[in-house]
Amino acid sequence: MIKYVLFDLDGTLLPMDQDVFTKAYMKELTTKMLPYGFEPKTLVAAVWNGMKAMLANQGTQTNEKAFWESFQNDLGENILEYKEIFDEFYRGEFNNLEKVCAFTPNAKETVELVISSGATPIVATLPAFSREAIEARLRWAGLDKDSFLFYTSYETCSYCKPNPGYYREILKKSGCKAEECIMIGNNVEEDMIAGETGMKLFLLTDCLINEKNKDISLYPHGGYSELKEHLKNIL
Repeated sequence: MIKYVLFDLDGTLLPMDQDVFTKAYMKELTTKMLPYGFEPKTLVAAVWNGMKAMLANQGTQTNEKAFWESFQNDLGENILEYKEIFDEFYRGEFNNLEKVCAFTPNAKETVELVISSGATPIVATLPAFSREAIEARLRWAGLDKDSFLFYTSYETCSYCKPNPGYYREILKKSGCKAEECIMIGNNVEEDMIAGETGMKLFLLTDCLINEKNKDISLYPHGGYSELKEHLKNIL
């Protein structure tokens, strides 16, 4: 019996073109930090290195610590003096990125379907952003963070997708068993890897990311209409 439904965020609950979003994000961030003396190319390179550090994290520390250690290595120890400015960015200018994302009422309808069935939804998004950034994107999707048992963020996680350890960490936090869970996402590499833990899967194809051109017939898949029917059958 499925008791927990894990939802990816970017490209799943919040439709988007990942490349368009990333470019807009870097533009907003570098514009914000330019008056503080941060050269755009250097800052972007440091952000990507921080991302690599989080992706390489093997549970030894939070992703937040992994990111800021990498950031310090690239930009100097005094970068921590600007942490509040970066946090301010996610409360402010980051919200300008809503315009490069789409919106679907299907997201809220599907979450409500899960809740009405008696199951518990969880936001299983790549934990490479702060709480503020996750909560902002949930708002853009028309969702209330309190509808979910929890959401993953860089403050609370010590692994990243596609490491199966990320999903095992969710199992530990929620106290549930893998066979009681289904992972729903649009990224074949990052989301379908959850199957290695024993979770059931559904590949949402509306904003499909399949960089290695894997055979998606290996997974239950389809758009939101198919997802809703699939959930009605298993919940």
